Amino acid sequence: MMIARRADTRARADFATWKMIAKLNGASGLTPQAQEFLASYKTRLEQTSSEHEATEATIGEMYKAYYAEMGGYGAPPEVKSVPTEPVTDNVTAFRRLPPKPKAAPNGQAAKPRLPVALIFACLCVIYIGIRLYLR
Repeated sequence: MMIARRADTRARADFATWKMIAKLNGASGLTPQAQEFLASYKTRLEQTSSEHEATEATIGEMYKAYYAEMGGYGAPPEVKSVPTEPVTDNVTAFRRLPPKPKAAPNGQAAKPRLPVALIFACLCVIYIGIRLYLR
């Protein structure tokens, strides 16, 4: 059963990868085996009315090939890894978290920080003062 799960996972991952590469016009760089599976997917897609059916049939074919390749004997067992509803969109929108108010440990409001320009100006005044003092 372990070989069957690995073969099914590999078949699903490879098919999704190959399908995306084909959409990006890079199918010519795939292995001959991958190109054969994509060609069989396209013919099934033309014959069947559902993309889901064509995808599952192609993945089933790949699963059988991978099961035999990984050392499985006989007919491969059924692996139930297909969700009941196909996922259409799994992207969530990015939302920025609201800023957390800064509170001092003793409960008082935090002291305002000096701006960087003021600190730089003070350092310049100190430097010039030291230079004039050493002359």
